[in-house]
Amino acid sequence: MASVAAGYLPILLFLGIALALSSAFVFLPMLVGRATGTHQPSPEKLTEYECGFPAFEDSRAQFDVRFYLIAILFIIFDLEAAFLYPWAVSLGAIGFAGWLSMMIFLVELTIGYIYAWKKGALEWE
Repeated sequence: MASVAAGYLPILLFLGIALALSSAFVFLPMLVGRATGTHQPSPEKLTEYECGFPAFEDSRAQFDVRFYLIAILFIIFDLEAAFLYPWAVSLGAIGFAGWLSMMIFLVELTIGYIYAWKKGALEWE
């Protein structure tokens, strides 16, 4: 029984250290802010602020979605770069089939990029 519990000791130590560090990263800045006097809320600091612009008065108001479109396109093309690195490293092992699959993937992304460009999704006014 003791040997089974001893097997879990490193996991429990890891969880304890992770809990202590995460609590420290959350609560220490708040305590330091209050102790040094930098915690002085003002009406400007307490206003809601999301996604690069202030909150709307009316929830049904129309707003420009170009920011979100650019963000989604960035994520798509960033993932493309994330897939290219492991592919390039393992290209010798996966052979022609792996190369062909990546070329099909890149052609699809290129077609999507050209479509977004032609539709004007990348233009910012």
